[in-house]
Amino acid sequence: MPILEMRGITKEFPGVKALDNVNLSVEEGEIHALVGENGAGKSTLMKVLSGVYPHGSYEGDILFDGAVKAFHSIRDSERDGIIIIHQELALVPLLSVGENIFLGNERARGGVIDWHETNHRAKDLLERVGLHERPETIVDDLGLGKQQLVEIAKALSKNVRLLILDEPTSSLNETDSQKLLDLLLEFKAKGITSILISHKLNEISRVADTITVLRDGSTVSRLDCEGGISEDDIIRDMVGRSLEDRYPPRAPRIGETVMEVRNWTVHHPLHPERKVVDNVSFHVRKGEVLGIAGLMGAGRTELAMSLFGRSYGRDISGEALIGGQPADLSTVRRAVNAGLAYATEDRKTFGLVLDQTIRRNIPLAKLEAVARNGVVDSHREAEVAETYRDRLNIKSSSIEQEVVNLSGGNQQKVVLSKWLFADPDILILDEPTRGIDVGAKFEIYTVIRDLAASGKAIIVISSEMPELLGITDRLYVMNEGRFVGEMPTAEASQERIMSTIIKTGQAA
Repeated sequence: MPILEMRGITKEFPGVKALDNVNLSVEEGEIHALVGENGAGKSTLMKVLSGVYPHGSYEGDILFDGAVKAFHSIRDSERDGIIIIHQELALVPLLSVGENIFLGNERARGGVIDWHETNHRAKDLLERVGLHERPETIVDDLGLGKQQLVEIAKALSKNVRLLILDEPTSSLNETDSQKLLDLLLEFKAKGITSILISHKLNEISRVADTITVLRDGSTVSRLDCEGGISEDDIIRDMVGRSLEDRYPPRAPRIGETVMEVRNWTVHHPLHPERKVVDNVSFHVRKGEVLGIAGLMGAGRTELAMSLFGRSYGRDISGEALIGGQPADLSTVRRAVNAGLAYATEDRKTFGLVLDQTIRRNIPLAKLEAVARNGVVDSHREAEVAETYRDRLNIKSSSIEQEVVNLSGGNQQKVVLSKWLFADPDILILDEPTRGIDVGAKFEIYTVIRDLAASGKAIIVISSEMPELLGITDRLYVMNEGRFVGEMPTAEASQERIMSTIIKTGQAA
């Protein structure tokens, strides 16, 4: 018998039907995957289920344990044991693990928090999720993988029966991702039902019992994984066509060196004795897509941010040359003027102004190009936004839509549009497809290919090795702040990259 049924769910926003007669049935004790392209309606459907979008704001019925439910808030759904963990973790960084686990659900006697009970129960919950940290540990001192486990411990404290995880591994390295998936399988063995939203089809194939595919706000298919299911079958239902080649074909035309970095060293901003980038040297050429591989914490983002206007680190030393001449990269504006651009891995915090429109976001890196006498020309601003909306196929109601309401893939296209409009010579893309579906990934890969074909130098930082192997011409491998290997992509493999990392780690 299904523990959850959602029947005929329809949800509309002004000018947009986000969900159109969606049906979802989840059996008790299974891991049910919910997949679809960005904007397909997955997160919207889960917000309906959890009460973020209250009863009365949508059409259709929710049945839990066979009874019709009318959730008016998250607290209502949590009382029934439905717990959602969003992609952006809802932890308070400067509070302890124990405080976070029971935040809003405090262990108290007579209005006073019982710290002994709080930490004792938190310790038990942490053991259940396999996290060996003291409850008094400050959350900000934990890595993302451990923070994700704190979120799950928090869910267990609420007697969870249905656990919803929205892109739980999007920010995790391979090891932490595997641990999290193993934990879901352990929960399944104990009778806890899970709904997993993920773009990582290999993970879904590994743990899911059933898959529901959404496309354009509608239910497309329900797939039973018992006899095995191919990623190609899932992709075909997600995008409405087969993606036989997940990476667009390209014929590289690589020219002279555009940028060279020599002996670049960066110290941690709070712990100056620690080098996060240690004597790194590299070059990238015109028309080349250069990849930087490495595990999380290797220093790749720190390298990129320190180059881009010294946005990270202190006591930075080394030399950067662009076009054979020393480049002044001492501020973000000077780095942009020198021809360098950086598309951050954290698009929501650093890449976009979320409460502003597409029209306002796209020209931000080059406002002078849409201004007259220091005043932004709204007509010119709109022309630029419309041009890039069409060029990158940004799905939105109009250029006046706030970017906070766009899907992750379309937000990333706005970030790319911003930097394409700035017309850099060298573009650093940090995790350019994180949390993005396969269809949107292909579109972004096509943009990267076209930029390289136009003579731009592209540097791609990615935690997805198949992505690096599929779109780059040459690779550097980074480990513990150093470049420890260089190879043409044609001679690279996941095994060779990992071997390079492991050998250098052992040597250290």
